[in-house]
Amino acid sequence: MKISEIQELIKFVSKSGVSEVEIEDKDFKINIKTPPYKKGKKGEPEPQQVVTQMIPAQQMQGMPAQMPAQPVAPAPQPQAATAEESKADKAAKEEKEKEANYIEIKSPMIGTFYRKPSPDKPEFAKVGDTVNQGDTVCVIEAMKLFNEIESEVSGKIVKVLVDDATPVEYDQPLFLVEPA
Repeated sequence: MKISEIQELIKFVSKSGVSEVEIEDKDFKINIKTPPYKKGKKGEPEPQQVVTQMIPAQQMQGMPAQMPAQPVAPAPQPQAATAEESKADKAAKEEKEKEANYIEIKSPMIGTFYRKPSPDKPEFAKVGDTVNQGDTVCVIEAMKLFNEIESEVSGKIVKVLVDDATPVEYDQPLFLVEPA
């Protein structure tokens, strides 16, 4: 199966609403899972927060092999509102309004994000750099293949949203670009 076919399959699964697809052939096995969603304020899907409890290895000795993960309740949010918090809220709202004018360059696949073609080479794109449509901005390693990710827009890189050498998900924002 080619990478492009896998990418198309991932897009199809994410749009179809199916929660899990598993395909097995004599040469490969692929399992695609989508996160659970709930309806948001405007009727659009928004990801649900799934929290699991991790058990240290020392405590696992003597436990049954199939120990189910137990969900952890989210911490209660304090209702106190101070002048400092309201200033921070205003600053966060202003930042979100600025970011609303930016365009995201998103990951077309699941893999590991790299800002450089190799450790001894310079980064493809840094904050402040101007990129044109079709310029390579990063690479994503998926199944031992390094895929160059090209910018879909022309503009100035405003923010890099992912740390170098970290895993990324399909459709995860990687860069914010101020359109030219």
